[in-house]
Amino acid sequence: MASVLEIQNLQVSYFSREVRSRPVLSGVSFDLMPGEILGVLGESGSGKSTLAASVLRLLPPNGQVGGGAVLFEGKNLLQVSSEELRQIRGNRIALIFQEPSLALHPTIRVGEQVRRVLAAHQSSGKNDLDHRTREVFNRLFAQEADRILRSYPHQLSGGQRQRVLIAQAIACNPALVIADEPTAALDPVTQMEILRVFRDLREHLGLAMIFITHNPALLAGIADRILILYAGQVVEWGPAETALRSPKHPYTKALFESIPAGTGETEKSRKTSLPVIPGNSSPSSLPRKGCSFEPRCPVRMDVCREFEPPLVKLGQSHIVSCFKYKE
Repeated sequence: MASVLEIQNLQVSYFSREVRSRPVLSGVSFDLMPGEILGVLGESGSGKSTLAASVLRLLPPNGQVGGGAVLFEGKNLLQVSSEELRQIRGNRIALIFQEPSLALHPTIRVGEQVRRVLAAHQSSGKNDLDHRTREVFNRLFAQEADRILRSYPHQLSGGQRQRVLIAQAIACNPALVIADEPTAALDPVTQMEILRVFRDLREHLGLAMIFITHNPALLAGIADRILILYAGQVVEWGPAETALRSPKHPYTKALFESIPAGTGETEKSRKTSLPVIPGNSSPSSLPRKGCSFEPRCPVRMDVCREFEPPLVKLGQSHIVSCFKYKE
């Protein structure tokens, strides 16, 4: 089966007056199969949102792709024309932003906002557009569909606004949805509701999805594979069950150890400080050579300071970039 998306050696840098260029993604490669959900995990600044923007060529003016390929349905999106790219954005590939309050127009009813997405990519008549809009809202809101589609964004809860963004994303039946921290602004209960929505859409619509998050706990039960980014590089990649239950890279392990305990903890455990990863991943803190995680790694070795670790294959489909492991 052919992949829906294949990223090959993607390299992205940002430019500024102070710094000539700053690498944000360095040689990122992965593929995504039809109907698969890929979780992309990492701290703020790891390159997750830059990866999402790069796929659709939505980088800011100071962002530049320095190399690689973004192959979608056999086409390199880094080379297609602007007109062809407009037909793909929102139609074949949809992007869900993390903050609905900024993504939705405050003075337009949300039903009309979804309808406009359809109208931009389909030449259907008014009745067909209205029917498809109502169909999408019925899927996401059931009995509340009529009220929701007539509402303005400020009349809806955070979870309802997020579902409206999902409605915009699936309106044109895309092959790929990229969800960039889609639950970051929601409370834990609403987060779980939105995750159930994504699972339902994958099951019934067969969507392929890239689910970007900084929280490993959100990927359990939804992701098929997980890609871990650190300082713009892939440090671990493999089946979700393997990566979540038995992470190999020291960075991945440290991320998982920083997850808060469940709601059943004791009073004593609630007062216990959470483990943190010492240091930070800001560009000024990264070493000039060797492993980018070396200054923060609890198990670093001398070789880590001198050389960049290779990608090592563990088993059939689990990959890790660390000198602790050998081919």
